Amino acid sequence: MRGASKHERRWASDSVPGNAKMMSEVSSPGTESSAAEEFVEVTLDLQDDDRIILRSVEPATVINIDNAVSVGSETPKSASISRSPTFKRSSSNLLRQFSQELKAEAVAKARQFSQELKAELKWFSWSHGHSTSTGAGNGFDSALAARALRKRQAQLDRTRSGAHKALRGLRFISSKSNGVDAWNEIQSNFDRLAKDGFLYRSDFAQCIGMKDSKEFALELFDALSRRRRLKVEKISKEELFEFWSQITDQSFDSRLQIFFDMVDKNDDGRITEEEVKEIIMLSASANKLSRLKEQAEEYAALIMEELDPERLGYIELWQLETLLLQKDTYLNYSQALSYTSQALSQNIQGLRNKGPITRIRTKLLYYLQENWRRIWVLTLWAMILVGLFTWKFFQYKHKQAYKVMGYCLLTAKGAAETLKFNMAIILLPVCRNTITWIRSTRLGYIVPFDDNINFHKTIAAAIVIGVILHVGNHLACDFPRLVQSSDENYNYVKGYFGPDKPTYLDLVKGWEGVTGILMVILMAVAFTLATRWFRRSLIKLPKPFDRLTGFNAFWYSHHLFVIVYVLLVIHGIFLYLEHRWYRKTTWMYLAVPVLLYAGERTLRFFRSGFYSVRLLKVAIYPGNVLALQMSKPPQFRYKSGQYMFVQCPAVSPFEWHPFSITSAPGDDYLSVHIRQLGDWTQELKRVFAEACEPPVAGKSGLLRADETTKKCLPKLLIDGPYGAPAQDYRNYDVLLLVGLGIGATPFISILKDLLNNIVKMEEQADSIADGGKESDLSFGSTDSSSSARVSPKRKKILKTTNAYFYWVTREQGSFDWFKGVMNEIAEIDQRGVIEMHNYLTSVYEEGDARSALITMVQALNHAKNGMDIVSGTRVRTHFARPNWKKVFSRICSKHCNAKIGVFYCGAPILAKELSNLCYEFNQKGPTKFDFHKEHF
Repeated sequence: MRGASKHERRWASDSVPGNAKMMSEVSSPGTESSAAEEFVEVTLDLQDDDRIILRSVEPATVINIDNAVSVGSETPKSASISRSPTFKRSSSNLLRQFSQELKAEAVAKARQFSQELKAELKWFSWSHGHSTSTGAGNGFDSALAARALRKRQAQLDRTRSGAHKALRGLRFISSKSNGVDAWNEIQSNFDRLAKDGFLYRSDFAQCIGMKDSKEFALELFDALSRRRRLKVEKISKEELFEFWSQITDQSFDSRLQIFFDMVDKNDDGRITEEEVKEIIMLSASANKLSRLKEQAEEYAALIMEELDPERLGYIELWQLETLLLQKDTYLNYSQALSYTSQALSQNIQGLRNKGPITRIRTKLLYYLQENWRRIWVLTLWAMILVGLFTWKFFQYKHKQAYKVMGYCLLTAKGAAETLKFNMAIILLPVCRNTITWIRSTRLGYIVPFDDNINFHKTIAAAIVIGVILHVGNHLACDFPRLVQSSDENYNYVKGYFGPDKPTYLDLVKGWEGVTGILMVILMAVAFTLATRWFRRSLIKLPKPFDRLTGFNAFWYSHHLFVIVYVLLVIHGIFLYLEHRWYRKTTWMYLAVPVLLYAGERTLRFFRSGFYSVRLLKVAIYPGNVLALQMSKPPQFRYKSGQYMFVQCPAVSPFEWHPFSITSAPGDDYLSVHIRQLGDWTQELKRVFAEACEPPVAGKSGLLRADETTKKCLPKLLIDGPYGAPAQDYRNYDVLLLVGLGIGATPFISILKDLLNNIVKMEEQADSIADGGKESDLSFGSTDSSSSARVSPKRKKILKTTNAYFYWVTREQGSFDWFKGVMNEIAEIDQRGVIEMHNYLTSVYEEGDARSALITMVQALNHAKNGMDIVSGTRVRTHFARPNWKKVFSRICSKHCNAKIGVFYCGAPILAKELSNLCYEFNQKGPTKFDFHKEHF
């Protein structure tokens, strides 16, 4: 090459007049085209062997020409105004004639292209050999020649398959509707937003459905305007349709050109480093990545370094395309799980061929298999309630009072007996120390201790029903019957109520009535404030009634049950129809559960004082997360996945709140991560924020404090540990750990524990190798059957062979919470035992034009520095939400015959989907998925 070549705008489908004889007869950009002209769209393929294949010739929509070099992007004004969504097809003879002429010319140009390339390669080789003696001018020519050589090579490497793969990228609009429906929606938006028949630039984002990315939409508007050689502030509906047609064009080259034009603001066909920086900041703003904006200059230099090795100071369209088409070659780290269609079809094939009766039977068997522990416990509980109700019902039927009060009395007494039992056993599910101890025994295999809170709520619902039956029948039925009874009938109950017939007020104001009414009031308050609407502050009340919502209201109102139990014992002593002490059984029901619960609270009180902890480090991370690292008491032994209660007297001397332990059992410290979700956590963050000092350099602007801090840190008390579903992870061959936001906390401890085991096993492997023995460790093996080779002594340690951790969050700053853990795992885990996947839902999915440049920078930076630009770790961050069916399919095919534990912690919204997928993949094949969930 003798100099810099002109910038060429290239489209996948070149548009020319249908009545043209040769390419040279196309009108210039300034030429007006008549409305009667018809246009065709020709698609060509350039093959590796210099052959050009004509793919299709179809009616086109617009003429695009640029400087008579190649077909460009400008649309003549008259053509854009007169165009409509549909066009008449030209005659077949005209198309055939034109295609033959165009093919002949294309073949000739291909031959010329090949000859020029050979000449340039020969010239570049000679020029490179004599570069030392040519001077500065020839050095510039050499750089231009090198750039031209790379361009020709990129054009040759651009295969049809690569272009087809790229069609998934650079989508400006992600719409589930088809083209017609989407345009109809755009028209509706136009009619709503237009003023005097024109849509203003400021409303363009909202009109096309990009109101969350307004800055990006405005740049898109300006780029489309520049393509028409105009700078406008408003457009008509016809022009809007033209814009819409361009941004929804199925041609990758068309979308690439638009994206290039957005960056190339001066329209000179070249992108400078400053322009790259601007589009990076624009993309970061659209995806809510504030840190990426701060480092835009650094990442712009990285792109220029990659795409401009000749240091010419600019990049062209073909270079941007090369990076887009080859970005996957950089993403060779922590790839997202690929879709295994064969494994999925094998797992679902059984469901397709089954009849309705077989499907129902299969679902029933699966339900019984998954829930048999819950079923037998609930069945036993229900049978006891029915038995107690029936026993008391028929017992009072033989009493004299039945002749006066009738079945109302029988129902009230039967309900009262169930209330005694339920008020006793409702304490058992919240005896956490007892449950933590029992779940480690064999009883843990047949009792679903993970559902203790759900069982507690179920009993509470039964208590509500019992109270309605008991109180309602007394106040509305048998009391009025007694008061209105005749003197003859009253003689049957004279021995219980005295010689004088009591009035309704006498019955209510007695010990029995007063205690009963007070209990109903206190229980109504406690039950109401314990509901999700009040406990989660979903109901907004005006001040000062807003104090009735939130966790504090739930916590303190639940302590009203201390008074309720005292009143219940009194109520059980003063009975109208029973005076023998051994028949007053209320205290008998309550004795053991109340003593057990009181013992637990006493143990917690003394143990919390005994477990004195010293704060080692405090950090306040983005996303309103407070990390507390404290010394570990010698007697504090726990398992990964368990939780503990934390109290801060400076916030409240009475409140204890549960938090997952994020440190591993092998660590010499305890740590918890607390996110602001309520009034107590907000106050806790405020108290510690006042004690924190500004961070040292390089700490991401986090407030921090440690034991060297001069200010006095607030005192902290802990109590625990307590059992949780995740602590049983060692029972599974493979783990799938899914955390939403702060729900990742229980799994961090598990990952660290697995990492510690990896280090121990590496040390064992080294010692065995030193002894001349072969190591048959199966930890990290992709075939779970290989675990059979492990020696019996170490089989328990090596039960879990692989772990897959999926962390889905909405905020980029969330990755700072466990950055050190993820980097440590990525560095030490050379066997690939732990596979980590971060997903950031605030970023548009890969393929969207708003995240395209971020994906490129992410790939380049990790290839060069080994660091992810979004999370700041060595773990790649994926965009949008995971495809969970693909995840399950890959794990199922990779670990055949394995027992896979699926552990989820987060909002309930995802739990149902994961549970259904476990059911779906358990229907076919030997792989078994066990689902466990925790909600916060």
